[in-house]
Amino acid sequence: MRKEDCIFCKIIDGKIPSFKIYENEYVYAFLDIAKDCYGHTLVVPKAHHENIFDCEEKYLAEVMKAVQHIANHYKDLGFDAVNIINASGKEAEQSVFHLHFHIIPRKANDGLKIFPTLPGENQPLEEQCERLKLKD
Repeated sequence: MRKEDCIFCKIIDGKIPSFKIYENEYVYAFLDIAKDCYGHTLVVPKAHHENIFDCEEKYLAEVMKAVQHIANHYKDLGFDAVNIINASGKEAEQSVFHLHFHIIPRKANDGLKIFPTLPGENQPLEEQCERLKLKD
């Protein structure tokens, strides 16, 4: 199922042009038009899922398999590493509400600073763990 007003659904359907890197039955991957760094790739499920919270398990598994496949391909092309980034939800700074993972190919000394500097957390890890751990 696609969503008519979703830019990624329009790209998948060919209504908006893209620079396709990879495609299979479940997944479409293409270069980010922002051109903020070389090879910045977006990997999306072909079915419209807003984010990781509502994505069907099958599609999420297929997206992650494609992310790994593309990352390995980039390593074979001579990149040293990749950053894989996802934002799920407005408060996590998700800007396009169709699940997507960013792959940023990396080279040694490329000068990119991907991870934010976080302010730190004062609550003891024991307390955080007690609240956050999964209970069977």
